[in-house]
Formats: sequence, structure tokens, C-alpha cells
Amino acid sequence: MAALVVAALLVGGVVATAAAPWSPAGGPDAAPTVVAGDYLPGRGAEVYLPRGVRTAPVVVLVPGGAWRRATRKGLAPLARSLATSGLVAVNASYRASAQGGRFPGMVADVVCAVDYAVDSARRAGIEPGRVVVLGHSAGAHLAALAALAPDRFRAGCPYPPARADALVGLAGPYDVTRTPELAEALFGATPATAPGRWRAGNPLAWVRTEHAGRRPDLRVLLVHGTADTVVPPSQTTRFAAALAGAGIPVSVRMLDGLGHGDVYAAGVLTTPLLEWLAPHRQRAGA
Repeated sequence: MAALVVAALLVGGVVATAAAPWSPAGGPDAAPTVVAGDYLPGRGAEVYLPRGVRTAPVVVLVPGGAWRRATRKGLAPLARSLATSGLVAVNASYRASAQGGRFPGMVADVVCAVDYAVDSARRAGIEPGRVVVLGHSAGAHLAALAALAPDRFRAGCPYPPARADALVGLAGPYDVTRTPELAEALFGATPATAPGRWRAGNPLAWVRTEHAGRRPDLRVLLVHGTADTVVPPSQTTRFAAALAGAGIPVSVRMLDGLGHGDVYAAGVLTTPLLEWLAPHRQRAGA
């Protein structure tokens, strides 16, 4: 496993110490039950249900793809690993630009996937603990918006409203003004022709407004590979500093020598994610 060269809680300069992960009652080798279907027309998801638990964190996994596609195959091993470790994992797609999707619809899909995940857990007899939205690359960007402003982006979702109270971002472009060529697929316009849309779809801009103070319960883990040549690690460090400045607890883990597509591998991420989540597996106030 790659070395973790940074593991710091940035609020107040406190360095966080990791707690031990937990295991489900059925043991770490208990295979999860997998239920596949569409949570919205044309937007599929697999729900990975752990065995032997009555309450568990719920993790919604959101794939990358430069906002042009949303293929969830790459995150399936991580979803299975998390469910085997006692979490409910929902691997969800969204309508990317290749299927006619645009901002804010892509974010609305992710918000709805969170609602669907919590509803699915409860229907399976599992009471949700922390609700985590986890995204890679473009999926991390969408997950950040869904976590920071779920009510702003919720639209046309048939499930009871829920909220993610934890965000895990993997190699995300959290300031879309620094990736303008790629992000045109998200907005269908340039920054010059649609400045308001680009502002509303920029996670960094949301953190830098008073809106960030409306999510005091949010906890954030940001992970990036130091050898990432697709999305520079500075995207993560700048976003982390903005979150900390807004009073949102954030941990940063830089994975030494890993590239853009390495950070979501189950063998790389499962243990650090469980360690980070263990002290916070129950929802705030639970």
C-alpha cells in the first residue's frame, strides 16, 4: 500500500489519530447481498448490503469520467470491499454529457442517489449511521456539491429526502475554473458565456460563501495521489484549506507515488477510509 504522507485534521491545526476499523457481525469475509436496478430512469445503481448488521454507515460511490461518462464498473470492487467490511455501499451512475446530462442535473442525480441509498438501507432493515458521498475525479466534484448544498440541487427525486453528512473526495477538480477545457462538458458553455452557471457549479465558490456555515455537521476526507498528472494535487490542498477556513473539519491524505486512477482501488482505500470513518460512524447527534 502506498505511504500516506499527509494525514492531518486541518481545523485548528490538530493532527488526527486513526481509530481501528470495525467488522460486521458476520465477520470480514461475509459476502454482501447485491441488488441492482435504476434509481431514476436510465440511471443505474448497485446496492451492496452487508450481512449481520442492524445499523451501518451508508456510502454512495460516484464515478469519474470527465463529466462525459459515468461508468461505475471501476468503483465496484471498492463498493464490495466496503460492504464486506460492514457498510452499506451504493455504486451509482448519473446522466453524464454523453447521455445529454448537464449541470445542475448531474448534481441532482447524485443528491437523489443519496436519498435512494438511505431509503434502500432502511428497506433492507439497516438503520443508517453516517451517510457518506464518495466520488472520484469528476465524481468528487459532483459529490462535493451534493454534500455542500443538497437542498439547492435536489430536484425531481421520488425518495424521502436525506443528507450526506460526510464527503470523501478522491482526486477531485474542486475549482472548475482551473480545468476549463474539461468542465465545458459539464456546463455546455464556456466561463465567458455562462459565468453564473460556472460559479454555481464550483465547489470552491460554495465554500467561500456564507453557505458553508450551514453544514456544521459535515466531515470531509480528501485523498489524492502525489503522482497525479490529470488533476493536480493542488486542487485538493486548496479545497482543504478553504473548507478548514469555513470551519468544516477536513482530513487530507496524500498517497505517495500514486496516479489519478490508483486512489480508488479497494486495496488502497478501504483501510484508510474505515480508519477515518470509525470515530464518526454514527450521524451527528445520534
